[in-house]
Amino acid sequence: MLFNSVAFALFLPIVFGLYWLIGSGRRKGQNLLLILASFLFYGWWDYRFVLLLLASTCFDFYVGYQLGRISAESKRKLFFRASILANLGVLCFFKYFNFFSENFSLLLHSLGLRQDALLLHVILPIGISFYTFHSMSYVIDVYHRRKEPCHDALSYFAFISFFPLLIAGPIVRATWFLPQFQSERQFEPTRAADGLRQMLWGFFKKMVIADGCAQFVNPIFDTWNSQPGAMLVAGAVLFAFQIYGDFSGYSDIAIGCARLFGFHIPPNFRFPYFSRDIAEFWRRWHISLTTWFRDYVYIPMGGNRSGPVRKVWNILIVFLLSGFWHGASWTYIIWALIHVILFLPLLLTHSNRNHLQFSAHNRLFPSFLNLALMLFNFALVSLAWIFFRAPDSSTAFHYLSRIFSSPWGSLAVERRIWFFIGLMLLFEWFHRNREHGLELQNIQIPLWRWAIYVALLLIIFFFGAPPQTFIYFQF
Repeated sequence: MLFNSVAFALFLPIVFGLYWLIGSGRRKGQNLLLILASFLFYGWWDYRFVLLLLASTCFDFYVGYQLGRISAESKRKLFFRASILANLGVLCFFKYFNFFSENFSLLLHSLGLRQDALLLHVILPIGISFYTFHSMSYVIDVYHRRKEPCHDALSYFAFISFFPLLIAGPIVRATWFLPQFQSERQFEPTRAADGLRQMLWGFFKKMVIADGCAQFVNPIFDTWNSQPGAMLVAGAVLFAFQIYGDFSGYSDIAIGCARLFGFHIPPNFRFPYFSRDIAEFWRRWHISLTTWFRDYVYIPMGGNRSGPVRKVWNILIVFLLSGFWHGASWTYIIWALIHVILFLPLLLTHSNRNHLQFSAHNRLFPSFLNLALMLFNFALVSLAWIFFRAPDSSTAFHYLSRIFSSPWGSLAVERRIWFFIGLMLLFEWFHRNREHGLELQNIQIPLWRWAIYVALLLIIFFFGAPPQTFIYFQF
């Protein structure tokens, strides 16, 4: 079920009404409703994979129970490894089997051995990368005794299957999110109102910015070999805003929706295109994934405590895993390697934490230097996005080379989309120290705030592009 669909517009108010009709003091009833609603939400896409979600959830709940009951370290390690292997095994089968099979066949061909690749017509279960990481965070934390095992099946099942986060995140940790299902929730009108504002901002970014950009990005990338340089640059820039509007828009809708039900989830994006270097960018882009890899991969491998060679190796592994997490394609690997190349000089010169606060902190406008750094960093990120968007690495390299070799030509992109992008950046710049771009507490007159809300609704209604699937559904 898509957030930007009529079905969801009917589904959400019904679930919301039933949830609070059950009452704030009936946590188990609310959790049961959330489980049923989440399975319906997930099964709307393909009911068969509800069984996979259910099996994965049951297995890890059982593993968590055993990890809390057993004291012998050898047996605890056995259950822990079984869970990790099962989760990664299912993820690799559905997501990476054909990739490894094709590349193994190519390797054999290069050695003079003829072996056709064994390809399976495997349908990738939507959201599998997200709920698998939710579940793994629980098992890892219980194993390392950072969290007590959950004995309340309803709370655990609601945590794993919570429908706002089920399809495309954000990726949440059991240590801080699971306890919210184990405690009573009170309806707070101010929190619910802010949730609606964040959802409105998310819909604007998805339906106006992302889907609007897609109307130009798709034709440009489909006919890249006949496009002038100006259009190729526009395609890269517009895709940068498309993927940002698409994924951060989804995150805003999901986080705002969670607030309607009394849950708090921290931001998944912190206005990353205002970053002045690639390290700051990754502290602000897809925060739930980057911090997951930081805490469960990078730090256990030694993190920054190692020597220079080991630190380089650790960063390389984390970025490659991040690229591979996005999909079974060399384009994602190359995209990750580009970010490694951009990140390593900062790490080795100890400059990777130079920009911990937003540019122009406590000021209205950035300095000329900071503005130049933001534009330069955005240009680098946009060029890297070409590999993320292109269907294969050969197309990406040719696309990139044509930017610098083909005639500049004219720019045939409607001004309207640039205006809406500018509007989004303006709102987010003035609210860059808040959780989302539509926190308007600084506007004291309610009439002005409502005028902005109504204007955004009208823009979505009249200028929203035809609905498209969220990009991160494929991951």
